[in-house]
Amino acid sequence: MLEGLRPGWSSGLVLGWWTNLFMHGGRFLIALAVVLVGGKLILRLGQSFIERTLRQMPEKKGVPADNRRLQTMQSLLNSILRYTVFFIGALVVLDAAGVPITSLIAGAGIVGLAVGFGAQNLVRDVMTGFFILLEDQYGIGDYVNVAGEDGIVESVGLRTTRLRDFSGDLHTIPNGEIGRVTNRSRGPRRALIQVAVSYEADLLAAEKALQQMAAEAKIELAEIIDGPSLLGITDLGNARVTFSIWARTEPMAEWKIERELRRRAKLALDQAGILPPYPRAVQTVTMEPN
Repeated sequence: MLEGLRPGWSSGLVLGWWTNLFMHGGRFLIALAVVLVGGKLILRLGQSFIERTLRQMPEKKGVPADNRRLQTMQSLLNSILRYTVFFIGALVVLDAAGVPITSLIAGAGIVGLAVGFGAQNLVRDVMTGFFILLEDQYGIGDYVNVAGEDGIVESVGLRTTRLRDFSGDLHTIPNGEIGRVTNRSRGPRRALIQVAVSYEADLLAAEKALQQMAAEAKIELAEIIDGPSLLGITDLGNARVTFSIWARTEPMAEWKIERELRRRAKLALDQAGILPPYPRAVQTVTMEPN
């Protein structure tokens, strides 16, 4: 396509742009002044509006503001506003200078299309990260499951999320790979333990001991929101009768409460003289007649 162009085509085009600039000098200067003043005013008003809107969002929801998330979103929106104002202002100034902006826009569209195909994964990561921050799906310190990985969130960016699992491994996950988010740090959590006794044990005495233990734990353990409650006998297994105890705890406290309830249940049963289950075998001997 470029083979038919004359050798002096580029220099002629540049010379034509400079000729148009001198011919439209007054219009160019007025447009430049209007763009500079109007652009600064639009940026100032737009940035103020973005900051005020982001600060009011947590207040309307009645939740404390996450300054880090708000700063990230504010920086992103300010960048989008700044680039938009710069692009439109540049087009206005070039048009006032007599530059054929239609051909420039067409050329920029072709280049942008090529870059878009090459960077579509990056764009997907950034857009997903923006909505993660906008919707507050998770934050730093939350225990989540994303992209098949469980861990504590250490950082949330526009392109990647970093979380550390309980083995200490740090996972860096592109936001574009996050399809479903399970946040285990928002709202109360369930603690559930199972306590087994033998078939020979006094079940009424075991139930009374566990109920007394649950009542004391409710008073002494501050992380418990609701319960603990003895659900009763939930399983009749091989050589054991199983009781279940349920409680609702603060986020990230369910494991601690489960360990403490197991310890207290064992001590309560020991104090009541309730025997633990033990394996047994029944052997049948058949005597043949002489």
